Amino acid sequence: MIESGSHRPGVFARDFGLPDHTALRYEQPAPALRELLPSYAVLDSEEGFAHTDESWMLPSWAMIWIILAEAPISVSVGNRRYPKLSTAILYGVTSRAMPVISNGGVTIAIDISPLGWARFFRESAETLRDRITPLEEVLPAELVEELVHRLYYSDRALEVKGILDDIFTRALPPEHRDEPLIADIMKIVTAKGTTDLRAAATQIGIQPLKLRRLSQRYFGFPPKILLMRARFLRVFLEMMISPDHAHEAVLTSVYFDRSHFLRDAKRFLGMTPRQFMDMNVEYLTAALRARRLVLGVPTPSLDVSPPAADILETR
Repeated sequence: MIESGSHRPGVFARDFGLPDHTALRYEQPAPALRELLPSYAVLDSEEGFAHTDESWMLPSWAMIWIILAEAPISVSVGNRRYPKLSTAILYGVTSRAMPVISNGGVTIAIDISPLGWARFFRESAETLRDRITPLEEVLPAELVEELVHRLYYSDRALEVKGILDDIFTRALPPEHRDEPLIADIMKIVTAKGTTDLRAAATQIGIQPLKLRRLSQRYFGFPPKILLMRARFLRVFLEMMISPDHAHEAVLTSVYFDRSHFLRDAKRFLGMTPRQFMDMNVEYLTAALRARRLVLGVPTPSLDVSPPAADILETR
């Protein structure tokens, strides 16, 4: 397997809490890329161990996967099932937890923020949400070929960050005209307590209809859905990473009551939080812990980019 860890100083793989027969790296991209591609991950597991065969992904922003595993990988996204993923794929922005079936091998993931979507992709994020698309359908073929070739012949561990930084820095398109508004919308949909979308739209100087249109174009969903997703993940990820801690105070600071939280769990997990946590999520939990150690936040969908000086607290 690969060498687990990170190039970030002071981060140690022993703190990830990885299950046996698995490995993981999390990396922070080069400064010029961080607001667009918030993180890189390298996932690996040994073949033939039942607890490594099925894992889960939580709803998040879009993501590129480069699959270097020899055995097939299958994923279900809502009612869509993808029985054998191709080598280079794009996950659109997702709104449901997704089961992943594999049998060992390396996969490299590149997270894409809404700012990154505006910069690298012409398609609407709404069109490609909750689905998987071959990467060559949405990015230049020569870029996809270089990604696959260089990663395939790398050590698939310590060399990955440098390769991805180099490829995406050279491929970086000019700034998109909507990026200032996209950054403002990111602050809205990731802020703790934002509930009044009309007031939030006024604060950033746009009409609510334009807020909705831009949100669907670059974020994949209307802002109300994104607020609900962020609210749920903010509570649920703490429950996953620190299951022995009391979470009632965190829950009641965000939700009116527990039934409200359970309704969101049904929407975003398809089941109750306890049912989800009773499944094979040990590797997912280690990945959440690792990302928080490397980047400060366990999932890119809770990143605030650029850092908000003035978070909209309207509740």
